[in-house]
Amino acid sequence: MQAIESKLPSAEAAAIAKASSQELSAFIETKAEIQELSITDAAGIAHKVAMPVTALRLLVDVLTQLGDGNTVKLVPIHAELTTQEGADLLNISRPTFIKLLDDGVIPFTYTGNRRKVLYVDVRNYQKKLELDRLSTLEKLSVYSKTGPI
Repeated sequence: MQAIESKLPSAEAAAIAKASSQELSAFIETKAEIQELSITDAAGIAHKVAMPVTALRLLVDVLTQLGDGNTVKLVPIHAELTTQEGADLLNISRPTFIKLLDDGVIPFTYTGNRRKVLYVDVRNYQKKLELDRLSTLEKLSVYSKTGPI
């Protein structure tokens, strides 16, 4: 995966992104699979662009994040990550991430002498952690209402 410099949107850009996401979201409520958008070039000429509704949903998600003042980085689902990128995605240290790899918790391959992990595998681990946390919270909630299980 190629490193991309992250830059927070300005307050003006965030406001425009928020308004744009709200306007565009009205179009993804339709049953159509493709929507036509009109974009005006620098010369003031309007051009129609056909866009799949799936791409429009993604665009709305990106604009929503920008509208909230966040940066956005798109990662292809089959992208290979370095151990540092994987650790960053999970918000853990690189040595802790490598321990997960060594313990077989997250699959990896070697490219030369470097370990590579698939983005989808890191996300699957992240989702499993979230489900485990929710399950534990559910058990604690039941325990606090009824006493020991």
